[in-house]
Amino acid sequence: MVEAQLQSRGISDSRVLKAMADVPRHLFLEKQLWDHAYEDHPLPIGADQTISQPYIVALMAQALGLRGTERVLEVGTGSGYAAAVLSQLAAEVFSVETVEELALNARTILSNLGYSNVSVLVGDGTLGWQEHAPYDAIVVSAGAPCIPRPLIEQLRVPGFLVLPMGEKDLQTLVRVCKDSAGLHEEYLGECHFVRLKGEYGWEE
Repeated sequence: MVEAQLQSRGISDSRVLKAMADVPRHLFLEKQLWDHAYEDHPLPIGADQTISQPYIVALMAQALGLRGTERVLEVGTGSGYAAAVLSQLAAEVFSVETVEELALNARTILSNLGYSNVSVLVGDGTLGWQEHAPYDAIVVSAGAPCIPRPLIEQLRVPGFLVLPMGEKDLQTLVRVCKDSAGLHEEYLGECHFVRLKGEYGWEE
């Protein structure tokens, strides 16, 4: 997976590649999907949600530029897979999931696998997790109509926010850099995510 799907498509951060190799993606899926766990496409995890394809997880992690000392906020825990990858790259990961069933399941899997630096909260991820702010980096794992204002407010200077943003069914992956001069956006290509839910997400 690492060589064929990640390195060949431009993932070059050695720490990201190691994290992707080390985290067992199949253990975040139902057993009937294990044969497909390392294929490069999303897979269902229940509640009309998916586990993102490995390349996208790696691309978003690489875009954050983590070095191991950071506090990271993830919006959209899902299966917990991306949080596990981030846990290998940062000091602390705080992940918020709106679907209680998914959050509780992810919390159990992450705990059982020993990812002790990940905390999972059931709540509206578009509001962030103010208790542990500010964050050095924030990643949103669902397609957003706009950049949620609370996430910008909870992002440290300097800091990076990576999120898919655009239409309901097709987004652009955006890296937002927050520095002393303001916000700067960089576009990393088209992508397709499930819709972001919450106060700053799509209306139900």
